[in-house]
Amino acid sequence: MWTHIKHLCTDEHILRFFAWIINSCFATGFWPDCFKTSKTVIIPKPGKPAYNIPKAFHPIVLLNTLGKLFEKAIANRLQWEAARFELLHPSQFGGVRQNSTEDAGSYLTHLVRTGWDKGYKNSIVAFDLAQYFPLLNHSAITLILDHMGFTNIVVNIFADYLVGRYTKIFCENQLSEPFPTAVGVGQGSALSLILSALYLAPVL
Repeated sequence: MWTHIKHLCTDEHILRFFAWIINSCFATGFWPDCFKTSKTVIIPKPGKPAYNIPKAFHPIVLLNTLGKLFEKAIANRLQWEAARFELLHPSQFGGVRQNSTEDAGSYLTHLVRTGWDKGYKNSIVAFDLAQYFPLLNHSAITLILDHMGFTNIVVNIFADYLVGRYTKIFCENQLSEPFPTAVGVGQGSALSLILSALYLAPVL
């Protein structure tokens, strides 16, 4: 649990051991299988008249806690490198530090008020990319990282990180056998967000 991980991270020797594990993953281009296997917990949404359709349930994906810590560390470094070399579009707000939802609102307000000052009438077109995270192409992600100038070590680790993923469904106190989920990048983790931002950067 996170409580245990936080306690372990107060020890300098354990931190060095954690760093050795991450560096070994990059050196070998291998992301351990235990970090790729998740548990998907199916939670019924409250107040539904019936629970005979998928929309009446909310799935939550739980990853290995230590793997999530490593992903967060890698995501922070990856984002720092992307910001350093200006690989992200200035209008990219999702999954980027200091570019939060509030920042997006401030940016939008600035554009609207600038238009008002010039006598323009502003219109806003908003759309949601349905199933964006599950549909990201793995080969395209690695090609984009390579094109952006990341080293082969970085490209290779993500090529392995994206494949061979499995999940187990937990519903009504029963846990299913693992089945493959080798699509997209998942949703919610820090690393999946920054990978999605880099994936979208050439489009923006």
